[in-house]
Amino acid sequence: MVIDLRKCIGCRACTIVCSQTNRLPVDSWRRVVDNGISEGPEKLRTFVPMSCMQCSKAPCVKVCPTGASHRRSDGIVDIRNERCVGCGYCVVACPYQARRIIFHNKYQLEEESIVHGLGESDINRARVGVSTKCNFCLPKISEGMREGYQPGRDTEASPECVVSCSAKALSFGDLDDPDSPVSQLLRERKTARLQEELRTDPSVYYIVE
Repeated sequence: MVIDLRKCIGCRACTIVCSQTNRLPVDSWRRVVDNGISEGPEKLRTFVPMSCMQCSKAPCVKVCPTGASHRRSDGIVDIRNERCVGCGYCVVACPYQARRIIFHNKYQLEEESIVHGLGESDINRARVGVSTKCNFCLPKISEGMREGYQPGRDTEASPECVVSCSAKALSFGDLDDPDSPVSQLLRERKTARLQEELRTDPSVYYIVE
């Protein structure tokens, strides 16, 4: 994913659609950090959308005692719910604060009822007590690809946050494909990644100028 910080206006449409799509409290998997107004004559306000960075050297995967957290061959870091014991090691290990554990049905029911008007029968109980995180809308991408759509080029195979971004600040695609939208942006723009000194090799890039 490539995020253009010059375009993001902090509307939080990505956080809202993430919450609705995954039936989670707002800001659980995706949030927008307001960094305030910069110094100097520009005095620009900067917003930074954040979620799982899909690191190729993910600390969360290294510390997982059961193998529930794993990195797929396509680069997406995912969680096997049936293996997760909710120990929270991955939550502590993630330097991007991208993981959440909902421990009680009551907590999830109250939050989802407020946001979505859902009843107890609508709760996805498989996620209660286990670690959860952004997976780039993996079920949607997988289904779209089965139908012949291309990630990043077709909305049917792209994350909902990318599709719903009002400022068109988010781009998605295959970094191994030189013709993908994200590969083109990385060639044309100056980008940075968060906390590169940790050597986690995140797959989310930010256009800074």
